[in-house]
Amino acid sequence: MSAAEGITTCRACGAPEIRPVLSLGDTPIANALVDPGRAAHQDPVFPLEIVVCERCSLVQLGFILPASIIFDAEYPYFSSFSDALGRHAAAHVTQLIADRRLDGESFVVEVASNDGYLLRNFVPAGVAVLGIDPAPGPAAAATSIGVPTIVEFFGRDVASRVLAEHGPADVIIANNVMAHVPDLDDFVGGMAMLLAEHGVITVENPSVVDMIDHVEFDTIYHEHYSYFSCSSVEALMTQHGLFLNDVEYFPDLHGGTLRWYIGRHDDRTSRCDARLQAERAAGVTSSSYYDGFAERVRACQDALREMLEQMRASGRRVAAYGAAAKGATLLNSTGIGTELIGYVVDRNVHKQGKLMPGCRLPIRPVEFLIDDRPDDLLLLSWNFAAEIVEQQVEFIDGGGRVHVPVPEPHRIR
Repeated sequence: MSAAEGITTCRACGAPEIRPVLSLGDTPIANALVDPGRAAHQDPVFPLEIVVCERCSLVQLGFILPASIIFDAEYPYFSSFSDALGRHAAAHVTQLIADRRLDGESFVVEVASNDGYLLRNFVPAGVAVLGIDPAPGPAAAATSIGVPTIVEFFGRDVASRVLAEHGPADVIIANNVMAHVPDLDDFVGGMAMLLAEHGVITVENPSVVDMIDHVEFDTIYHEHYSYFSCSSVEALMTQHGLFLNDVEYFPDLHGGTLRWYIGRHDDRTSRCDARLQAERAAGVTSSSYYDGFAERVRACQDALREMLEQMRASGRRVAAYGAAAKGATLLNSTGIGTELIGYVVDRNVHKQGKLMPGCRLPIRPVEFLIDDRPDDLLLLSWNFAAEIVEQQVEFIDGGGRVHVPVPEPHRIR
């Protein structure tokens, strides 16, 4: 029996007007890597589909799993293994310290702080920090480098305890987490409770506009409950007495990422106004904007299978790079397994030696590419393509070809 629960109303505004956008069938939990000793057991699968709310325009999963099933003790994602993400985080901290004049009297909280990859940049400046993350492994790694971390899911209850012990937060950072939250009311309500009167909340998530326009269907998985536009974020914050005041766009991060600046007072920038107006002009707030997405996804999947089958037919050996959640969605929803790809390589030592869920591709260290010398490399972590290509000079110089799967499969080197 499936543990997934189908929704009948919008998880943000409660409206019953939700419209189907795309179904990717039944897939395993994307980050539930498999120990080879348990490989005889079939991975449980759950419906994976997205719908859009016709009132507040939030794109969201049509079936949801409890967060406790997804973010368990074996959760394998450690942010520090990405150099590009580390640089992005460090730049964000430098900007916040300068713009907000943060010092030894300031207090910064990061929700979903992972292994401390971001908060550690505040420590040399003497800024007091606190991380909050439900995954024990990454939280322990953060604590070991001097970033105090609470191992819990964030919401009003945790916010009230932090407020009582530390006082209000001058800055609350929530990078790549709001999409992962099943209870948006409790999550945003907790941030509103904890925020200082003139503090700022910064929230980063991949842009749903980029997901739709660039056919980034592999960013859909059970861990991602919501897919945000500026318009849906504004509607969500308004429900909690907060204001969307500014937005930055990072086109090369995670396939297109937006950073929203939120506060207790209305202080909107022209840049934010322009982004909201552009979304309305493009029709993002209308459910018709999402028409045709499913057909474009199917075309991409068909083209990817055809490309890999042609490689196999011509005797070429293919490996993949990145045992990422998006890779699990891509492979399982497209029906690609060990018959077309030999293995996946990943820098994360916590993933090496395990198997991708569902498709069961073995995960090897990146160095295995040079020993094994496959002919082609498919980037499952295509959102870090530039970083990966830079790392894999020896593979490319040795004649290896590099491909990305979206918005349509194509060779990049």
